[in-house]
Amino acid sequence: MITHPNIDPVALSIGPLDIHWYGITYLFAFASAWLVAMHRAKQPGSPVSRAQVENLITYGAFGVVLGGRFGYVVFYNFDTWMRDPLWLFRLWEGGMSFHGGLVGVLLAMLFYAHRIRLPYLTLTDFVAPMVPLGLAFGRLGNFIGQELWGRPTDLPWAMVFPKDPELLPRHPSQLYQFALEGVALFVILFLFSRKPRPVGAVSGVFLIGYACFRILAEFAREPDQHIQFDLFGWVTRGQLLSLPMLALGVGLLAYAYATRSLAKPAPIAEPKK
Repeated sequence: MITHPNIDPVALSIGPLDIHWYGITYLFAFASAWLVAMHRAKQPGSPVSRAQVENLITYGAFGVVLGGRFGYVVFYNFDTWMRDPLWLFRLWEGGMSFHGGLVGVLLAMLFYAHRIRLPYLTLTDFVAPMVPLGLAFGRLGNFIGQELWGRPTDLPWAMVFPKDPELLPRHPSQLYQFALEGVALFVILFLFSRKPRPVGAVSGVFLIGYACFRILAEFAREPDQHIQFDLFGWVTRGQLLSLPMLALGVGLLAYAYATRSLAKPAPIAEPKK
């Protein structure tokens, strides 16, 4: 059994300003997305130019934050929102959802694809490998903050979280998700996208990969206390939300290889406003 190191959530204090680890992990998440985007943009035949990456990250950041918050409120705490509508805007009280963030990013990319006159699936194929490392940093933030811990277990690497009222040895499920949804999914997408693929294929692999890894990790993760299980006494909300992703990913991958169209190289610059 291992005891969580009980890391101070405040990484650095500068006068009255406290810099939290969770904010730092978000910063690293966006920085990793920028680095991956710049690497992909300089590859021959890239549909997005290096000059467009900065705006791409900006659109994506707004999609993540707004979609993640709205998704958390709607998917996980809709009753609380109905009782207190302004709670949606109190971001400092915490609460973000990956599935909501995904919807937010997809909508943001729809706007950006229209702006730069790029086919939508071509853009999402470019963006997909940028996402997993950001997810990995987010899960590290969950681990440091001692949130979203796992179910009780007697495995040798079981961890006791000091913030857990029951102080039970649990799966460090945040680290499972870090490894699966973050590192493993990044490696899969990075290797898969190194060769030209039909438009929509990389997006399909991302959806399938994330959905499968999330469904698997949820078996070790403690379900939300106020929700518990949605179906059959064992299906969690995270698994339920991942099923449409899996179906869409399979359909998208099948469509991509049925049409076998390839992305066009990036334009020299964005059109003027």
